[in-house]
Amino acid sequence: MNIATKNPIGSSDSPLGVVGGGQLAQMLGEAAKLRDIEIIVQTSTKDDPAVAIATDYILAKSDDIEGISKLVQRCLCVTFENEWLNIEALNTFDKKGAFFLPSLTSLSPLIDKISQRTLLSELSIPGPSWLPLSSNQLANSKLPIGWQFPLMAKASRGGYDGKGTRVINGFNELEKLIKSTNPEEWLVECWVTFEHELALVASRDFNGKVRTFPLVETHQNKQICDWVLAPATVSHEVEMMAYNIAASLLVELNYIGVLAIEFFYGTQGLLVNEIAPRTHNSAHFSIEACTSSQFDQQVCIAAGLPVPDPKLISPGALMVNLLGLPEGKTQSIEQRLSKLRSCDGVHVHWYGKQLETPGRKLGHATVLLKESDSLLRRDEAIRSLKMIRSIWPSIESDLV
Repeated sequence: MNIATKNPIGSSDSPLGVVGGGQLAQMLGEAAKLRDIEIIVQTSTKDDPAVAIATDYILAKSDDIEGISKLVQRCLCVTFENEWLNIEALNTFDKKGAFFLPSLTSLSPLIDKISQRTLLSELSIPGPSWLPLSSNQLANSKLPIGWQFPLMAKASRGGYDGKGTRVINGFNELEKLIKSTNPEEWLVECWVTFEHELALVASRDFNGKVRTFPLVETHQNKQICDWVLAPATVSHEVEMMAYNIAASLLVELNYIGVLAIEFFYGTQGLLVNEIAPRTHNSAHFSIEACTSSQFDQQVCIAAGLPVPDPKLISPGALMVNLLGLPEGKTQSIEQRLSKLRSCDGVHVHWYGKQLETPGRKLGHATVLLKESDSLLRRDEAIRSLKMIRSIWPSIESDLV
């Protein structure tokens, strides 16, 4: 088995460096604090969520070379909150002995959606049929045999929560996209009709052991994750295929750390939608619902500590995102938070962001589910969802 050749930190006396200061870095910092590990974050503003939990911070954008230089000098291991990275610039530090987790070699094929799709095709891992927007076939206003509109166009980098995506309904819209963008930085996929959107978060340690969280159902609203149900109510065969895909990718990439995979499931079977080389919104439930959260997994691996198995401690869990709402359309943040925090069994995580804008992820709430039967548990989850949404609505068309 091909495992990492470099050694991890191996000591909780060494601070963990984190590039990024948002809520993922904040929750990583909270997990590190429970392990008595200090973290130093590199972030663009001192108001970012992770600054309050960090031991110290470096004020610099994630692609700022001087900031990275300061971070690697102070930390034996540096990890990343997101995949918007300049691998070429980071390689300079890697060659000088800086230790990044995951490794830059593992990250390189995953920071770009085009290289992701190329990797999946090479490994014969199922995904939507796709072409680069720069393809001559598309430029000549032709679609491959079997393709039809609508299509989904995606920016190869920087897209999240519906940003960097466009639905293409015909050749006129396709031509406009080609003319208005750099076609080298976009891809086009066949439209996928699905029954479920699923997600799986997994980790791999320095011994090559792969651990997985439960496969979950994710529910989107306006292309932003609205709520997550764990575990997903799908067949054992679907679960095993998802786990096998995750393990195959982790081993093929010699990937060390936490990784998330989003799936479509429907008449075409299980298809990989996107890969995120980091902790992920779909596994926030693990903070309360598992013996080791996704953030704890990353911290333990980075620090060279024994990595626990992330087992569910309840039959299931519901995670609900608390998104920014339009001004004047609902109660104040303080009123909403006060009501949520007074609800029995609702664990509220507030990210401390200063500005509420529609659709912005401001926090999340988790409810541990008690029903062992999957159908009864789903009903239980829907009741809890309705209760939370009665206090903190989702971004619905009648609110905007």
